[in-house]
Amino acid sequence: MIKVSNISHFYGDEQVLYDISLEIKEDELVFLSGDSGSGKSTLLSILSTLLKPSSGELLIDDSTLDDVENLDKFRQENIGFVFQFHYLINYLNVYENIALAALDDKKKNINSLLENLGILELSSRYPNEISGGQRQRVALARALINEPKIIFADEPTGSLDSKNSKIVYELLSLAVKNGTTVVVASHDMQIQDHATQTIRMIDGKI
Repeated sequence: MIKVSNISHFYGDEQVLYDISLEIKEDELVFLSGDSGSGKSTLLSILSTLLKPSSGELLIDDSTLDDVENLDKFRQENIGFVFQFHYLINYLNVYENIALAALDDKKKNINSLLENLGILELSSRYPNEISGGQRQRVALARALINEPKIIFADEPTGSLDSKNSKIVYELLSLAVKNGTTVVVASHDMQIQDHATQTIRMIDGKI
């Protein structure tokens, strides 16, 4: 699924990742843990194709990014993103926020996905009319709508209480059972109970 070989990364003169190699298999829930500044968010950005490493190689399904003709299309068809802040569009309702991200042939699945996530009754509401936990479930629906191979989540429960954090992790675990690989970078150790692999980052190294 994902293979990283000897990846290092610099921001200017500052090195933040040192010769990282790892492998993530299909249907795994991988937990990237580490303190602030450990390099986990940078590594997640590289794994998710949002950042090109300074050196080393990233393979997704045995292909390098140089093999991908249209990276934006590749992301839309294969990758879902969930962040600490939901980045929903306030003037669009829940249904419209998800429809905006959906491929044309996936829009018919929006209501059934909302029902599976327990938020179908929120479809006509706007982000400022629902709770933080509900907004994050909408963000998860947006990430899932195109049935991606991989979901990358960066501190997805950072602004949630423990109850809503547990719900998000249970939903991510369900996505794994349904065939999606999930990679989560987080300070929240709750996710360790759901993870199939934990990668601990310290000072840019595993």
